[in-house]
Amino acid sequence: MARYITVRLFHGAIVIILISLLTFIVLRLMPGDPVFLLLGEGQVRISEEQIQAIRTRWGLDKSYPEQYLIWAGNMFTGNFGESIIRTGVPVRDMILEAAPVTLQLNVYSMLLALALSVPLGIWAAVKRNTAVDYASSVISVVGIATPNFWLSLMLIILFSLMLGWLPPFGLRSWQGFIMPVIVLAIEQMAVFTRVMRSSTIEALKQDYVRTATAKGLSRNAVILGHAVRNSLLPLVTVIGFNIAFLLSGTIVVETIFALPGIGRLFTDSIFRLDYQVVQSLVVVLAVLVVAANLLTDLVYAVIDPRIRISR
Repeated sequence: MARYITVRLFHGAIVIILISLLTFIVLRLMPGDPVFLLLGEGQVRISEEQIQAIRTRWGLDKSYPEQYLIWAGNMFTGNFGESIIRTGVPVRDMILEAAPVTLQLNVYSMLLALALSVPLGIWAAVKRNTAVDYASSVISVVGIATPNFWLSLMLIILFSLMLGWLPPFGLRSWQGFIMPVIVLAIEQMAVFTRVMRSSTIEALKQDYVRTATAKGLSRNAVILGHAVRNSLLPLVTVIGFNIAFLLSGTIVVETIFALPGIGRLFTDSIFRLDYQVVQSLVVVLAVLVVAANLLTDLVYAVIDPRIRISR
């Protein structure tokens, strides 16, 4: 187990380094100059010497390899640097300010999706080829096919403009979380329901289920005590996989609902060429994905005792 974790961490470190390097290169290839974005319209009154001084202040006068090594060294020590656009504001503070919003959105939506999809998936598997099964399939297809941005706009029109029940944007109260969480949960619920249904159907066909039934256990005991536990393995895989798309799912939702989360911070920083913020966010998310994948493998052994990690 210890050797397996060490090897996975080593591979994860290589992945993080390659991602950070690719991000650095892509940002430098983007058109525009962060110095001119920083100066804005006032740049016409700034001399060339002053512009050069600004470049020196942010290390933009150095070669690309030097810039990367300096930034990577700071990241290794936990120093994310300062924002170029929001002068003097530490990137770490910006991330810590935005992270709770994104974290709450994803935790609430994940819990809501699991609370609805797991029972529905099990029910659809047990009632296979019935109205319940067909209804769950329709719900799953519609949930996967519905774009987040369209659903977000429709909810705003219905519950904010027409009914006036919920705020259309911002987080002035807890009610600001309701529509974004619903939007994120619907897509996840659709995927989780399909996965849970398929895995439960496969589990119900296994010999150990027939053996448990032959021993006289009740139908509910067989399903919940034997089939469902093994059916959770594919669901755990999907949950771990979804973490890799944590940012992409929240960018649209946070932008439409004007939520000050990681997704909106990421897009704003890209448009304003705030190199330090974008690079730091990408590395943080890469670390999160690597950790989530490792945790997923370890959870396998907890859910199914037959699995032993020995690599």
